[in-house]
Amino acid sequence: MRDYDAATAFLGEWGRFQRLVFFLLSASIVPNGFNGMSAVFLAGTPEHRCAVPRGANLSGEWRNASIPLELREGRAAPSRCRRYRLAALANFSALGLRPGSDVELGSLEQEPCLDGWEYSRDVYRSTIVTEWNLVCDDDWKGPLSTSLFFVGVLLGSFLSGQLSDKFGRKNVLFATLAMQTGFSFIQVFSTSWEMFSVFFVLVGMGQISNYVAAFVLGTEILGKSIRVLFCTLGVCIFYAFGYMLLPLFAYFIRDWRMLLLALTLPGLLCIPLWWVIPESPRWLISQGRFQEAEDIIRKAAKTNGITAPDVILDPSELQDLNSQKQQTYTILDLMKTRNILTITIMSVILWMIISVGYFGLSLDTPNLHGDVYVNCFLSAVIEVPAYVISWLLLRNLPRRYSMAAALFLGGCVLLFIQLVPSHIRALSILLVMLGKFGITSAFSMVYVYTAELYPTVVRNMGVGASSMASRLGSILSPYFVYLGAYDRFLPYILMGSLTVLSGILTLFLPESYGMPLPDTIEQMLLVKGLEYRPASSSTRDSKEEEENPEICKSTAF
Repeated sequence: MRDYDAATAFLGEWGRFQRLVFFLLSASIVPNGFNGMSAVFLAGTPEHRCAVPRGANLSGEWRNASIPLELREGRAAPSRCRRYRLAALANFSALGLRPGSDVELGSLEQEPCLDGWEYSRDVYRSTIVTEWNLVCDDDWKGPLSTSLFFVGVLLGSFLSGQLSDKFGRKNVLFATLAMQTGFSFIQVFSTSWEMFSVFFVLVGMGQISNYVAAFVLGTEILGKSIRVLFCTLGVCIFYAFGYMLLPLFAYFIRDWRMLLLALTLPGLLCIPLWWVIPESPRWLISQGRFQEAEDIIRKAAKTNGITAPDVILDPSELQDLNSQKQQTYTILDLMKTRNILTITIMSVILWMIISVGYFGLSLDTPNLHGDVYVNCFLSAVIEVPAYVISWLLLRNLPRRYSMAAALFLGGCVLLFIQLVPSHIRALSILLVMLGKFGITSAFSMVYVYTAELYPTVVRNMGVGASSMASRLGSILSPYFVYLGAYDRFLPYILMGSLTVLSGILTLFLPESYGMPLPDTIEQMLLVKGLEYRPASSSTRDSKEEEENPEICKSTAF
């Protein structure tokens, strides 16, 4: 009996068809890069102060003194949320008294910004913060909008796998691309913060769903040697390219509605891909649609300039693993033994902390010294070498030490930021980027590492549970950034400490490099990492383990 890989081996690994699928599916991920981090600019908070209405009977001198000063980052700055009571200032102005000399300003009564705010236009012309005054008592709404986007990502993670299994990878890919583009377009015309946030949830659902669909479609169409490249470098680097485009768009388009429209329209470029990207032949076979699958394979052979055999897929010979009766496993099996329960708890903590660090640093770029657009671009650029390094580490070095080294690097440099003198701003930015490099490398490696630790029978559930923890971490991350309003170093201290702790935690996980991929719970590597029960099935070397399609497929969640 032949499996799918054996039946399609005649196509080769890297023909024109495979190159086309690789680059087009990777290109479909690019919009996810700039949509996923768009909140950095859409919800940016410019400098602001209480507005003083023009009708207020104040002299120029009293108008200039109407905002009290407060200590911020070691220097006096106008208050963002308070002003002196205008009625009292009008009386002093009418009496001809002068602020400071005739009237002690520190003794005057203050009031909130009853007439709204004045916003600096040096960085942004408008954002959702300036549009709906999401400052002072309502400053929690900005990070909540970002968190709600990640709530949509969490919901989409649950639904995308089931939808693509039922309706097909290609159909779900393009339906969710349309969902992301359509709801993002409607967002442009939002009339309230509530409307914007509701559609942001739906955009998040569409974004992760098309990401997962493209991921799975690529792993199912491409051959073993290319599959790992697609899983690690292809998808990730094209996502980083999209992320790099975000600050370029934002630099030239400073109005949030026009910026969102500009980030939405590239989604329309994916429409022609419907006629180029095929459905997954593996999925068609699992649905019993052998003729459609064979037509796609013959077309691929023609594209590659290869003559296809007369019979490619014989239903009587093709081994359909999905049709075989297997024991049913549930989420409770992740707690079946002390060993698998310990690995699950450690994986959940690890994924959550890494996610908080990655998204926290990505969303924190407006709070760094220097130009917000340059900082965001650097944050995107640093991801490319991080993905390349993580791919090389996965191929050549033990997982546990590679992960721990990346996490220690990321965490330690974040803790050092508070020690940098305030006048050496470039060094602070360099340390943040090094921290982002370490955490991004760890994020890329944790997918494969987790998939290797779990046995085949519960691998999808194990990685899925860990991924859910990652989504919870991303939901929390905007509030780590929010803490920076109270203490500039507090987000770095928290993220750095948690990242170092996660690096220590990684050292207690078993080493999977060069080990047989476990098929059953009994074959799992032990947490102490010194003893494991050898699998009775075929073994693999370090390269073969990365080429295992089950691993790539499970990381899609």
